[in-house]
Amino acid sequence: MTVHPVLSSTRIGSLRLRNRAVVAPMSRVSTAGDGVPTAAMAEYYARFAAGGFGLIVTEGTYTDRRFSQAYPDQPGIVTAGQIAGWRAVTDAVHAAGGIVALQLMHAGALVQGNRHSDRTIAPSAVPPKGAKMPAYGGAGAFAVPAAATRAEIHEAIEGFAAAAGNARAAGFDAVEIHGANGYLIDQFLTGYTNLREDEYGGGPAGRVRFAVEVAGAVRAAVGAGFPVGLRLSQTKVNDFAYRWSGAAEAETIFRAVAGAGIDYLHLASEGRDWYDTATLDTGETITRLARQVTGLPVLVNGGMHAPDLAAAVLGEGHADLVTLGRGALANPDWPRTIAEGCGPAEFDRAMLTPDVTLASQDAWERIHRGEASVAR
Repeated sequence: MTVHPVLSSTRIGSLRLRNRAVVAPMSRVSTAGDGVPTAAMAEYYARFAAGGFGLIVTEGTYTDRRFSQAYPDQPGIVTAGQIAGWRAVTDAVHAAGGIVALQLMHAGALVQGNRHSDRTIAPSAVPPKGAKMPAYGGAGAFAVPAAATRAEIHEAIEGFAAAAGNARAAGFDAVEIHGANGYLIDQFLTGYTNLREDEYGGGPAGRVRFAVEVAGAVRAAVGAGFPVGLRLSQTKVNDFAYRWSGAAEAETIFRAVAGAGIDYLHLASEGRDWYDTATLDTGETITRLARQVTGLPVLVNGGMHAPDLAAAVLGEGHADLVTLGRGALANPDWPRTIAEGCGPAEFDRAMLTPDVTLASQDAWERIHRGEASVAR
């Protein structure tokens, strides 16, 4: 019997992973409002480790006390209490045999609730597209951000670096910089949100500068040998239609960030359709281009819970690892399911509710079997 390619071991930097299945970062907004990870969150992440995933990437975690927080109940990695809370999470994941990376996130203009500041910053004072997401406690239009000063840009970079150091102290095995989905780093990369005329704006080579400086500062903070990843995307939570201008822009971005010392690229698909969001006008996929240009391991998502799609993406050289979001919520033991030759369970929207996914193992299993449900 043919062994599914996702089950083969691989490496990311100094880490050896038991397989190529990764839990994608998912916003769970599950703290009590203080940004401190809870015991239920430790249980939630440990469940994926016990289920056999090679790597778990946490939800986006805010990086500084001023402008980075996106959601009211989002976790942070700034205070001593938050670091201690995450230490309990990493201990639980390691006890279950897992490897875990913390995702470092700055919301930029896409803020739905920041207890530290009523002001938002972005590359330029451009009103964000779309509206706040009710699922994360938001309503109405986003506030118009202030154009970040150079001092505020440097402060944001320092926040990423300090948060990365805190993540290492909390026992994480790696960090992933969130440069995707319309948040601050992506706002610098995107032409219509970055109208700056200084060194951080202009063409792709200028717009990628902020991402490069963040990656370099994070690398310096955690030291050589500690894995650092970067998540990028074309699409955004507030703009599913956006695409880079083509292969040339993608190559400029990929080469620049690879030179900053990262260990992997994670290319996200906000529209949940990998073929749609990954295919360039040349017919090439942006994910395979990233592999060719950088030589780094490339992680992809967008429907990868489907065994045939995951096998094709890996087998045809489009990526090195696949990441699952909703598919992991529905199948916290997805790698084991694939190894046994079974089909994955279908996703139920109730699983998006943190009260469901952070419940006890017994409650999770009853919900998974259709014997119980929880409404938020």
